Amino acid sequence: MRVVDGKGGLLVAVRRLSQWPARGSGLHSSHAEVVTGSTAWIGRGLACVCAQRRENDGRLLLNLTPSQEECLRRLQSRTVIAYDSSKKEHQEALWALWYYAYPGVELRGLVSNQWKEMGWQGKDPSTDFRGGGFISLENLLFFAKNYPKSFQALLRKQEGVRAMWEYPFSVAGVNITFMLIQMFDLQAGRPRSMVGAIFLKLLLENERAFDMLYCITFKMMDQQWLAMHASYMDFNLVMKSTRRQLERELLLEDTQRIEDMPSYRLLKR
Repeated sequence: MRVVDGKGGLLVAVRRLSQWPARGSGLHSSHAEVVTGSTAWIGRGLACVCAQRRENDGRLLLNLTPSQEECLRRLQSRTVIAYDSSKKEHQEALWALWYYAYPGVELRGLVSNQWKEMGWQGKDPSTDFRGGGFISLENLLFFAKNYPKSFQALLRKQEGVRAMWEYPFSVAGVNITFMLIQMFDLQAGRPRSMVGAIFLKLLLENERAFDMLYCITFKMMDQQWLAMHASYMDFNLVMKSTRRQLERELLLEDTQRIEDMPSYRLLKR
């Protein structure tokens, strides 16, 4: 199945898997039908999502404390690190992601058709990190380590009535990282919206706030996907709906910590 996005870019579709390989077995392309294309889907396909802002979000010029400045600086420094396949640290993170995703299944190499099983566009996942950088790999790895039950349920599409053509898991994860970076103004000097200001407060309380919100957003997105009975071509609509829900939960008066968010309860360790 080859689908064009209207701008000439080739999109990616992943057919729902009828059966997943048992642990300890090899992975073969017969387990899934994956159509690969350009990386244009990452980032560019979601430009309309990330540019959206609530009309009642005022522009804020915050006077940050030194501790807030430092906390924000550390996170911003993560967002500008590109994935570099020549760096040992980056290679090890990619190996780790595989073995958390498929314990007991041997990976034949960092460039292998096996990666398509995880929802990458081709046999070299490093090409897909251009949209989110190294932090998008860190986000996936954090999710796999800290909320393995939820990670596995999303990876294997275990919950709900699934579409015949599902969103590709890993590429969706990169898009979520990209959306959150834009949503919280992390490429700006400091937050310029109410949602960004609230996130900064959460970040000061918990330095892993971005990673935790990533996990919540991924789970939230899948819930929206199921509720909308979405299929592959609806991905951008699902992401818009997910962003609106995330904004609503962050703006709740009761949200003083990430754990206070209603969707936090969706995560399972």
